[in-house]
Amino acid sequence: MLSDRSKHISVCVCTYKRRQLLKRLLEKLEEQETAGLFTFSVVIADNDSERSDEALVSEFAANSSIALTYCVEPQQNICLVRNRAIANAAGDFVVFIDDDEFPAKCWLVNLFRASENEAVQGVLGPVERYFDEKPPKWLSKGKFYQRPRHATGFVIDWREGRTGNVLLKRTVFSAGEPPFDPAFHRGGDTDFFRRMTQKGHVFIWCDEAVVYEVVPPIRWTRSFMLKRALLRGTITLQNPNFGSYSLAKSAIAVPIYAVALPFALLMGQHRFMDLLIRLCDHLGQLLAFAGLTPVEKYVTD
Repeated sequence: MLSDRSKHISVCVCTYKRRQLLKRLLEKLEEQETAGLFTFSVVIADNDSERSDEALVSEFAANSSIALTYCVEPQQNICLVRNRAIANAAGDFVVFIDDDEFPAKCWLVNLFRASENEAVQGVLGPVERYFDEKPPKWLSKGKFYQRPRHATGFVIDWREGRTGNVLLKRTVFSAGEPPFDPAFHRGGDTDFFRRMTQKGHVFIWCDEAVVYEVVPPIRWTRSFMLKRALLRGTITLQNPNFGSYSLAKSAIAVPIYAVALPFALLMGQHRFMDLLIRLCDHLGQLLAFAGLTPVEKYVTD
C-alpha cells in the first residue's frame, strides 16, 4: 500500500492563453485535500513563446502554500508541451489536468487511493461538463460534451485513454524515450495509452475523482462543433490502427447519414446536430485520405 507520507504528486497543467481559466484551476488546486497521505506541487507548462501566463503564476505562487514550477514549450505542439511538463515534474506520480478544467476537493486523494493497487500503472477519472452560463436547450438535451463514466476499478481500454484527468505512476515513463509522440501535433493521448497498454501497463477508472470542464459559449456554436468533428476525423488517420476497414466504414456512413439528416431534424435540433457531427467525423477521414485538409485549426477558448 502506498500510504507513505513521502509520496509526492506533480500536478501538470499544459496551458495556452487561458488566464482566467488557469487562475480558477490554481485556486481549486489550493483547496485539495490530501488526508496526510502525500504532498503535491504544480507544474505549469506554457505553450506560448511570449510567456503570457508567467506573471499570473508568479503572483499566485507568491501567496500560495503550493510549490509551483513554470516552464515554457515555445513550439506549438500538445505532445511537446506534455513532455516538457513531465520533464519538470519531480513527483512519484504525474497527474494531468487541462487548463479549462477544475477539480472537486477530494479529487487528488481519490486518484491516489485508487493508485494504491500495485497492479495498475495509472488511474483515470470522470470529466463532467460545466457551464458558467445557461446553454441552449438543444445542447443540454443532446448531452453534448458529456462523457461516459465507469464503475471504480474498471480497466480502461487504450481507446478511452486521455490526459484530461489522469494519474500516472512515474515508472510508466521510460528513460530516454519521449512519453508523447511529437508527430501528433494534436491529440496523441490514445497513441500514448496504446503503447503503454502494449507494454503490459494497466489503467483503471476511479469514478469518485471528478473534475469539471468549462464549456464556454464559443463551443456551443454549430460551426465550432462541426469544425472540431472534421478535424477529429482528420487526426484519426494518424492512428496506426486506421486502415481499409475504417475507410470503408466512413465511405458507407457519409451517404447514409446525409440521407437521414432531414428525418433527424424532425426529431429535434439535438438529434440533427448529433447526426451531423457524426457525419463530419467520417467526412473528415475521407477528405484527409484524399489529401485534403478541411480544417487547419479551430478556436479552443
